[in-house]
Amino acid sequence: MRFVLPLAIFLGLAVMLGLGLQRDPRALPSALLEQPAPAIALPLLEDPLQRLELQSMRGQVWLLNVWASWCAPCRQELPVLAELSQRDRVPVYGLNYKDQPDKARALLRVAGNPYRASAVDADGRVGMDFGIQGVPETFVIDGQGRVRFRHTGPVTAEIWRDQLLPVIRKVE
Repeated sequence: MRFVLPLAIFLGLAVMLGLGLQRDPRALPSALLEQPAPAIALPLLEDPLQRLELQSMRGQVWLLNVWASWCAPCRQELPVLAELSQRDRVPVYGLNYKDQPDKARALLRVAGNPYRASAVDADGRVGMDFGIQGVPETFVIDGQGRVRFRHTGPVTAEIWRDQLLPVIRKVE
């Protein structure tokens, strides 16, 4: 009888652990899904006198890719984003997150620039509004400015084909 309570606790913990192991650790829930994207009004990386503003993208489906020069997976995804966004005609905008602008510009010169424009989020406030857990992260934003999908980690050709493109085509 004195072993029943510890056994019940152990079995309960084992069930919770088993359920937790079935989840994809990269699949982070986002409170933003189906909600309006947070406001963006930040200076552009290439021309700090101009700003990237969410309102200017109304009426089109687009991707927001959060990246940084200090992020190795971001470097790997830049050529993939450039090729696939051009092939499938999907506009990609960047959010350069907590980075040094000179290093970010240098990386884009070397690795290629997939972005129509990239905003500088030096203090990370807009990234926090989007719930960024780490870079890279990519969001699909529809023509009404709502977040429709969130992908954490680098974009590969498979992720583009299997996850991002179906959402893009659905909301176009």
